[in-house]
Amino acid sequence: MDIDRKIESFMIDMNLLYEEIGESTWRIEDDLTHIDNIVVKVVDPIVLFRVKIMELPQSNREKLYKTVLEMNANDLVHGAYAIEDNSLVIIDTLQAENLDKNEFQSTLDSIGLALAEQFDILAKFVE
Repeated sequence: MDIDRKIESFMIDMNLLYEEIGESTWRIEDDLTHIDNIVVKVVDPIVLFRVKIMELPQSNREKLYKTVLEMNANDLVHGAYAIEDNSLVIIDTLQAENLDKNEFQSTLDSIGLALAEQFDILAKFVE
């Protein structure tokens, strides 16, 4: 089974609402974590997971950067906070070759848990 069909089968088995938004790219709307913009993209040899959290604030950026770097070091099991364009995102990657449903689910759970636990901290930076 190719990786695209494998990922789609995982999402179907997990009863996730998703839509294909490009070649080898899907957006997941997860009712359990209330995260509606998880993007999953196959960039062989990896599968990339990405969630846009917020636009970067105009002020207080240094404090935000310090906060998310500390969260990367202390709080995240999988993935990391990153900056993409003018946005704060959380990303994670998995190897496509040996991807299984448990890894896929664990990555989604980890992202959802991180955002649930850290939302109040990050919300303080929204202008």
